[in-house]
Formats: sequence, structure tokens, C-alpha cells
Amino acid sequence: MSSTPHDPRAGFREPGPPLSRRRFLERGARLALGAAALGLPGAGCSSPTTPQPAVNGRGEGRLQSRPPATPPREVLAPGQHPVDFDAERRGLLHVPPGHRPDAPAPLIVSFHGAGGSAQGWMSGWPARADAVGALFLVPEARSVTWDAIRGGFGPDVAFIDAALAWAFARCAVDPARIVAHGFSDGGTYALSLGLANGDLFRRVVAHSPGFIVNAPPHGKPPVLITHGTLDAVLPIDQTSRRLVPYLRDRGYTVDFREFGGGHEVLPSLATAGLAWATTA
Repeated sequence: MSSTPHDPRAGFREPGPPLSRRRFLERGARLALGAAALGLPGAGCSSPTTPQPAVNGRGEGRLQSRPPATPPREVLAPGQHPVDFDAERRGLLHVPPGHRPDAPAPLIVSFHGAGGSAQGWMSGWPARADAVGALFLVPEARSVTWDAIRGGFGPDVAFIDAALAWAFARCAVDPARIVAHGFSDGGTYALSLGLANGDLFRRVVAHSPGFIVNAPPHGKPPVLITHGTLDAVLPIDQTSRRLVPYLRDRGYTVDFREFGGGHEVLPSLATAGLAWATTA
């Protein structure tokens, strides 16, 4: 399972001053950790843009929505439902069979890769979400990729917050099993937003992430990272193999699963990832 078109941004660096544009081009990669992400022109990669307005005035990517203390009396019927209160881009929510107000379910918030869409990324996931009885929410980025990948946390965080509030009002959600999940740029975003909101997201699943966007951490959610050893888009040596020790050094529990493949999500790891994420 993969998201197309793939995002060719790659890389990781230890905290410190951003690398120069010349060194970016020499390496043919995008390297960032502990600093705001920078855009790098190239095939399939858009040029840098002005950072978006910061959430809470500080660019911390904080989400305010939380499940209510009392679940709604009525919940959405099983199947897919549009999250379409934004005229530009929308999202989709998949509700598993048998969802009831008296049985709060896990909620997986899943982020597509660069150039992706809610409809495209939703394909293939509902059956896996149904197998673990999870709600599966797929928001869409306001632009070609997520705000903090090319600038600062901003309009995407605002939409995700609104989408969460919308879902919480219509579904019974288990607050102990809310998960940030994504692939490629979406994996980077799940990891970054998940660590910034570890008091909301109790687990984080990042398939083939590139880096971590700098933001104050909240909580210490366990993290699952998967990455192909043959990934030519986000090479594993420059990304996950450096991200994992970085996170472990900071006290995070990380389950790291390498596989012999490219820039993709193996079906077996897609299934295992959701099972891991929704374990109470």
C-alpha cells in the first residue's frame, strides 16, 4: 500500500542551524530535525513558501478538541462520511460496523502523503480499521502537503481540530485509544503533531517518516516506525535510523520495524500497525 505521488523530501539532522541551500542541493535531500522544515525545489517537490500563521500564536501545533465526558446519544451509521465543512479541501471518516454509543471505539487520525487526498488515502484502510473496531479519520492537507512540512503549523492544524470536534460530537471515542498515523509526509506529520499532542494521541504510527518538526512536546506516547531499507525517496539511513535513537534518547518507547522494500507500506505492517496502535 502506498500513496502517490510520493514526496521526494528526505533527511534528518541533529538540532542546530539549518543547512545551507547549496548543501541541500549537493546532497539532493531535505534535512531537518529540531527546526522548522524548509522546502527544496526538485522533481515532484514544490518551492519554499511563506510560513503559515502559527496556531496559538507560537506555531506549537496544539489541538484543543477532546472527546466529551458523555458520548453522544446517537452515533453515525457504519460506513464513510464526508467531513466537508471546508470549501477548499475536506476529509473522510470511516465508522466500523457495530459502532454504538455505549462502546467507545479507538480513533485513528491518518495523514496522507504529499499530493494525496482523503479519498485516495482511505482506499485499503477501512477493512483493517474494521478488524480492530476503529474509527478512521482522514483529513486533507490545505495544500499539496501538510503546513508544517513547508512552513509552520497553521491551517491544517485548525482543520484537524475542527474535524476532531465534528467526529467527537457524532461518535463514541475511547480517549485512551486516539492515534496519530501517517505515511511519508503524512508520517512526518503524524510523528510531529503526535509528539506535540501526546496528551491527546496515546500512540503514534509513522510509516516512512522523514523528520520531526520542532514543537514543544506534550506527553510521551509510544511510537511505531516502519521503513523500507531500499527507500530511495526518504532513505532510511538519513531518516528513521537516526530518528529512532533520537527519540529513545529522549525517553520515548519506540518500536522500529525495518523491511526489505521501498517507499511503501507493506500490507502486513499496515495491519500490524493498526493492531499495535489500538491495543489498550
